[in-house]
Formats: sequence, structure tokens, C-alpha cells
Amino acid sequence: MELADKAVGFLLSFISISIFTYYTFWVIILPFVDGDHFIHKYFLPQEYAILIPVFGGVTLICFLCVFIGLVMLKSKKKKA
Repeated sequence: MELADKAVGFLLSFISISIFTYYTFWVIILPFVDGDHFIHKYFLPQEYAILIPVFGGVTLICFLCVFIGLVMLKSKKKKA
């Protein structure tokens, strides 16, 4: 089981570092590269650099609110 935990941890670390590197390159370095360079075809338009994290954050907050609400309702039923 320990080997499986290490493999999952390595995979999650690799995915996180890959996403961070991609996003950092997209937001910080790509604006300084010429618009007709071939590297631009591997990235979405610059507007999505803001929209995707905002959408993800709003979705996360919504799920957290629903989770907290469900926990509060369950704890209220246990007291009654």
C-alpha cells in the first residue's frame, strides 16, 4: 500500500507542477512573444487566463457552501 501512496503522490505532484508551469508560461512569458510565433497555437487566448481560474474559484466556493450547508443540516437533525 505504501508504494501505491507514493505513486499517487508523485502523480499528483507531477500534474500540479505541469499545470503551474503551463499557466505561468501562458500568463507571464507568452505576452512577450511575437503573435505570429508557432508557440501561440498551443495556448488559449489570453482572456481565458483570467476566466478559467475565476470559474474554478466560483465553482469551488459553491461546492464548499453546499457542503457546509449539508453538514449543518445533518448536525441539526442529530441534535433533535
